[in-house]
Amino acid sequence: MQVKALACELPHRLGLPLSRLSIADIQQEVVAQGLVAEISGTTLWRWLIADALRPWQHRSWIFPRDPDFAAKAGRVLDLYERRWEGVPLRPTDFVISADEKTSVQARRRKQPTLPGASGRPTRVEHEYFREGAWTYLAAWDVHRAKLFGRCENKSGIAPTHRLMAEVMTQEPYQSAHRVFWIMDNCSAHRGQKAAQRIRSQWPNAVLVHTPIHASWLNQIEIYFSIVQRKVLTPNDFLILGPA
Repeated sequence: MQVKALACELPHRLGLPLSRLSIADIQQEVVAQGLVAEISGTTLWRWLIADALRPWQHRSWIFPRDPDFAAKAGRVLDLYERRWEGVPLRPTDFVISADEKTSVQARRRKQPTLPGASGRPTRVEHEYFREGAWTYLAAWDVHRAKLFGRCENKSGIAPTHRLMAEVMTQEPYQSAHRVFWIMDNCSAHRGQKAAQRIRSQWPNAVLVHTPIHASWLNQIEIYFSIVQRKVLTPNDFLILGPA
């Protein structure tokens, strides 16, 4: 039990300059503390796995700190069900889920990527040329399954407004009764000041914020995860010269 308790400690509490413990680290520490005279890595692994202890693994998490989490999350989920403040949306109401994916690295591999073959995975050259970093802004019409997107040098208020203009200047959004924009709390569209700024430019636009640290409620994040997995991992962008 003492060995398992040690395995559940954070390394800094043991005085170790590590971020997490491996089997070898635990093996060395239990011997150094005199908990056992000697122990093999296999035996130690068997003891830990019996209680499903895997201190070498980690998972990111965040504690929701928005005091109005339930109310804000409820508004977003209601919009997905085409309701707002307890009333069904009109046919001329639309719901847009939008966000930006920052620091997209454009890498050009020094040697061509080779296709997979029987018994061999696709081969991607480790070395690459840096062709800059881009921000990808995207907007998803939740109920019409329509996607809008653009690349910018950086994120900010102006790039966000250019994305919104791309949507709001065409039908059916231009003459819609309301267009609800679900966004997180990044600096480009945070707070009531952003809501008022957007409303002054597009009177039928309604900015709806997700709770703080809950951008996962925003459906555009599902799309971004697909882009990351199917387009950007790994990436090898051909840089086309002038026509």
